[in-house]
Amino acid sequence: MVFLKGIESILPIVFIIILGYILAMIKWLDESTSELFSKIVVKVSLPALMFYTVIENLQKNQLSHMVWGLIAAFLSIFASYVIAYLSVILFKLDRKKIGLFSAIFAFSNTIFVGLPVNQALFGNKAVPYVLLYYVANTTLFWTMGLYNIRRDVENPQGNFSIYQAFKKIFSPPLLGYLVGILFILIGFKTPQFIVDTAKYIGQLTTPLSMIFIGISIYLTDLKDFKFDSTASFLLIGRSIITPLITMLVLHFFKLNILMEKVFVIQSALPVMTQIAIVAHAYNSDQKYPSIMIAATNLLSLLIVPIYMYIASVVF
Repeated sequence: MVFLKGIESILPIVFIIILGYILAMIKWLDESTSELFSKIVVKVSLPALMFYTVIENLQKNQLSHMVWGLIAAFLSIFASYVIAYLSVILFKLDRKKIGLFSAIFAFSNTIFVGLPVNQALFGNKAVPYVLLYYVANTTLFWTMGLYNIRRDVENPQGNFSIYQAFKKIFSPPLLGYLVGILFILIGFKTPQFIVDTAKYIGQLTTPLSMIFIGISIYLTDLKDFKFDSTASFLLIGRSIITPLITMLVLHFFKLNILMEKVFVIQSALPVMTQIAIVAHAYNSDQKYPSIMIAATNLLSLLIVPIYMYIASVVF
């Protein structure tokens, strides 16, 4: 029953992705539209959704528990990255792409896929926990992940400074989240019209995110995908090893059951889209992460219901 519920929860998301794919195929939408949707989600609708969800679903006495959740998320992602890095050396994969492969293995698409998937599975109460994992995922990627992708390239031609990395970490969604937390801490009563405005704008997030994914899949040439040992390693790492590491780390923390389920789902999601962007910026192999993003998005249609079932049994 849980497995079927997971599939039913994913189906609306799948249909919206298919819609985005079809609209791109018939040339109604293109890459510029995809970029526009991305900006609207990241800079407008998602910050509004984060603010609304925090002030509606969190209370002051829950905040200390959130800190432990953030620590657990950091540890699980860091452990996954270290294992990936060492595995590339152990299995004698292309060490010139060690940073790129480790990032694909460890970092997931916590917002564009993670948010709508977790909302579909668990409802709006899951959103604060989605952002906790997002904070850890984003922070580690724009520091450790970025540094090692840059090291892959002998003469990197990009200007990602530390300042820019911090700008990525303290993104509009995180700021929306922090404003909501601040309001809770100081006991500020948010006017209802602001709450309603944030709610309506936030509701744009899921459909725009899924249409964005559909366009991205259409624009990725899957004919170039070769199922070699490296691809097998990365697919297994993203969909099996990383979630198992997350479950192991969570075993040592006494967290909210819903938070633990969200973290497991987040850890099994498709590859983080920003990896391809950074690879392009540093003249690394942009095509490989793009293909892995598309492949793991397709694989997630099977993986997410499975982990929904596992999470219901384990936690």
